[in-house]
Amino acid sequence: MIAADIMTKNVVTVTPDTPVVEIARLLMEKRISAVPVVENGRPVGIVSEGDLLRQAEPGAPRKPSWLELFFSRDTLAAEYIHSHARTARQIMTRGVVTVMEDTPVSDIVDILEGKRIKRVPVVDIGGHVVGIVSRSNLLQGLILRAQAPVNAAGGDEDTRIRNAYLAEIRAQDWADLPDEGNVIVQEGVVHLWGAVRTPEVRKAMTVAALNIPGVKGVEDHMNERLDPDAMTWGGWPSPPRP
Repeated sequence: MIAADIMTKNVVTVTPDTPVVEIARLLMEKRISAVPVVENGRPVGIVSEGDLLRQAEPGAPRKPSWLELFFSRDTLAAEYIHSHARTARQIMTRGVVTVMEDTPVSDIVDILEGKRIKRVPVVDIGGHVVGIVSRSNLLQGLILRAQAPVNAAGGDEDTRIRNAYLAEIRAQDWADLPDEGNVIVQEGVVHLWGAVRTPEVRKAMTVAALNIPGVKGVEDHMNERLDPDAMTWGGWPSPPRP
């Protein structure tokens, strides 16, 4: 899944000269928490609710704290700008982090967490804003992924699930190379057997199975003995517990 799959396409934007009052009105009317600031279609900044909060009572005294002793004069000047700014240009956050339309969703998650931001504009190859991805978009993408229809073409569905799970586990640094005989799938239910190093690895292996499209459930038999005759049974049914 990439940015283009989950982004909001009809992006509300403002220009550097848009009045702060107008931006506040847009946020309320559109029920959004931030707007990109664009010039010639390209992002030059972003204004969020947090940038506007200090506009509520610009003349109100701030509660003193010991941190005041460490405020530089430049910091106080920046505070004054935020509380008295009249246009987007004066209040916007510059150096906007952007992603491309084909940026993987996993990379976007890393960017939001690493930069400690809540949204990121999506740009085309020319640098023009074509969308925006927020944390809510990521949650919607998670739901869409879970609801996506399973393509069972090319073989038995249980075999497809089993192969997909084994491929996922092999790609993880935290997982030991799995014994393929310890993974049995019957009617969409994944049965996991074998010994695991730690409770965290055991839980991660179960989570990995649950995330395979088409999986209906997971039965955790790990650290239990697997009947050696189980692999000869038709359809690989759930082996009896000792």
